Amino acid sequence: MSKLTVLSEPKLEFRYGQTMVDPRDGLTMFGPYDTDSGYHPRNISYGVIGTENGIGLLSDWTKYVMIGPCEYVESNIRLWPPFPGFESAFHSTWAKEPTKTHTLDSEDLRHLSRNKNANERTSSIVKRYIRGITKFGLKDESVDVIFCIVPDEVWKNCRTQSIIKDGWGDKPSRQFHRHLIKGQQSIDGAFDSDDYRYSVDFRRQIKAKCMHYETPIQIVRESTFALAEEDLNNRRRLTPISDRAWNLSTTIYYKAGGKPWKLSTARDGVCYIGITFKKTEPGRNSRTACCAAQMFLDSGDGIVFLGDTGPWYSPEDGQCHLSRESAHGLLKGVLEKYNDLEGKGLREIFLHCRSEINREEFDGFQAACPNGVKLVGIRVRLDNEIKIYRKGKWPIPRGTLLKRNEREGYLWANGYKWRLQTYDGMQVPRPVKIDIMHGSADIDQVAGDIFSLTKLNYNACKLGSSEPVTIGFSDSVGEILVSNPGVKSPNPRFKFYI
Repeated sequence: MSKLTVLSEPKLEFRYGQTMVDPRDGLTMFGPYDTDSGYHPRNISYGVIGTENGIGLLSDWTKYVMIGPCEYVESNIRLWPPFPGFESAFHSTWAKEPTKTHTLDSEDLRHLSRNKNANERTSSIVKRYIRGITKFGLKDESVDVIFCIVPDEVWKNCRTQSIIKDGWGDKPSRQFHRHLIKGQQSIDGAFDSDDYRYSVDFRRQIKAKCMHYETPIQIVRESTFALAEEDLNNRRRLTPISDRAWNLSTTIYYKAGGKPWKLSTARDGVCYIGITFKKTEPGRNSRTACCAAQMFLDSGDGIVFLGDTGPWYSPEDGQCHLSRESAHGLLKGVLEKYNDLEGKGLREIFLHCRSEINREEFDGFQAACPNGVKLVGIRVRLDNEIKIYRKGKWPIPRGTLLKRNEREGYLWANGYKWRLQTYDGMQVPRPVKIDIMHGSADIDQVAGDIFSLTKLNYNACKLGSSEPVTIGFSDSVGEILVSNPGVKSPNPRFKFYI
């Protein structure tokens, strides 16, 4: 029998053990969770690579936004709360000037971004940025994070579906492209086969190629730093300046080694692992796919592990399933990385996957699970089949749970937000479908955990996301790993993927 309830908004823990539901409230009033810890980053140093215009925009952003309080305040302060400045929010000093700077030629980037050969186009631009990162490494001063500021035209031209109408160069044939991917060299050396082993998307390629530098990068479009409407290229739709400041600052603080907040309701010894699949070959009937896993702890730390490539995809039902051996290897690899980086004892492991977890897969996962540790397999995915409407102008509240039975339910992680007194979405909220497929677990506890995991997105600073972090970031991680087979030793730290 179905039962409809509304879960309380999960609370986050900040400095002094204080809890709030909105991270912006907690940071403003108390400061980040790790303020008094030994690993709290008290000074944030950064390098910047960009055009003269991009570097100037970051300088203005630092002066008028980061060295607060920010003078840009919106009328709806519940939805867009003021940004108090980086030091006030994170108890960490934001440098007025970058530690290292590398200036790129804007006309050179623009010219390269108009090459009709997508692989060469993106690769040539990525090389310009990596050249700057390499120069940074030759100097004595270290930085916590590197800004890669990208002109908007370059960003638009270096996406997976970008089309260059009035460009230069020739687009290679599919046969020639396949030969280069396999490593075949051109006779005259005009083509570098390495350029064809990476994604044509700028973000995915540079993230993959920069992992081994051990310094996370922050990719920002020039228009993101716009302080006036006339600075926006092509009228790009952006959230208010205060919201951009909150989001960017939280991401930078996390990448610099900080812990902005943690879940106040987290249970010791419990971890959540999101399993993702990505097809490695085009074509509807292709079965080859790669798998990866992301482990998340209550602190928000994430560990990424790349699994096996194999015939996991089924065109018949559109789902992916591992063999028993590959499932065993995937979980074993994740836990080994966890022991290397964390080493704390585990009591429960919850697996989250968009596809169904069949018996063979779960047996493989179970075989890799340490003795005495409880394992639960759950299918978690956004659902399009069921909608609930509410009288009045507002949708149902965030946290609405429709429990169908003891192993199945629908959770609306998006909807009317009591703290904001509004709904900040554009469409009728979609629920997250929860199916406990293997293992023993209470559906209310599982739903509550998934609801809490919507608040561990350090790539933004907002009340909560529409999906748990285990599922919400799976595509991003999979795209970086799978679309860049040239990366042989992926960095296990999650901060290198966001």
